[in-house]
Amino acid sequence: MTKNIAVAPDTRPEMHKMMCAAVERSGASLTGIEEADGLVWADPARPELFPEIAERATKLEWIQLPYAGIEPFAHHLDPKWRWTCGKGVYAPAVAETVLALALSLSKNLHNYARETEWSGPVGSYLQGANVTILGGGGITIELLPLLAPFNCTTTVIRKKDGELPGASFTYTTEKFEEVLEETDLLVLALALTEETRGIVDKKVFNLLPSHSFIVNVARGGHIVTDDLVEALEAEKIAGAALDVTDPEPLPTGHPLWSLSSCLITPHVGNTPEMGLKLLDPFIEENCRRFINNEELLAAVDVELGY
Repeated sequence: MTKNIAVAPDTRPEMHKMMCAAVERSGASLTGIEEADGLVWADPARPELFPEIAERATKLEWIQLPYAGIEPFAHHLDPKWRWTCGKGVYAPAVAETVLALALSLSKNLHNYARETEWSGPVGSYLQGANVTILGGGGITIELLPLLAPFNCTTTVIRKKDGELPGASFTYTTEKFEEVLEETDLLVLALALTEETRGIVDKKVFNLLPSHSFIVNVARGGHIVTDDLVEALEAEKIAGAALDVTDPEPLPTGHPLWSLSSCLITPHVGNTPEMGLKLLDPFIEENCRRFINNEELLAAVDVELGY
């Protein structure tokens, strides 16, 4: 007997259409929310619609969220349902963005792009650098092979104990501050929780070498923004590349815009053009697994919130 799966809301027509097609290809019955055993959420920007929709779904067993970052839905997490998200789906695209931002910083492209006349030579090697990565999930797994040709020493800091394949060293968070003094590049690629909010603050900036760079492709809330502004202005670190900010979008006139040592991109580590192409087969596969009672991909731990 097949399962009924609904796709809601329909506020983003392109995403809704793609997800409906993925559900149908999986062999599930595409149905209305009232008859749904599973729900594929089709608009990550509209979490406020969830309570009303979920209330109508009296038969619901499983909910698929579209993105890896589920903070907007965290207060809706309920163990009576099985939850999955987009963890790992966008990791290859975001890992490429990390590499692009890291090279841009090391080759001073963020400063050269602002020049209006010929300037002097500035730059450093990514080759052989000590790279510390906060987070041991999909982005890091995809990033490590990209860094391998540069012969970087890679140190992964994550919550779970045990070595991560491809990393030079893997430590738990207790070792984070200890490795900062030898860090040339700090990459943020971890989930945002109450435990990790503000994990990069004034103390971290004081421990990092003055030549070091930071790349953040996780969430803006990992960095205390005022402390970052102070660190860049005082040249406590050499530069930062931010694909995410706090607040986000970063307001016009914010001090970070005027700092030449800061490279800002508008949360484009994974764009809609890239994302839909990656999400499409993932949704199909998870729907197929759901109707066949198989283990689901990218399960959310309701207690941990990611």
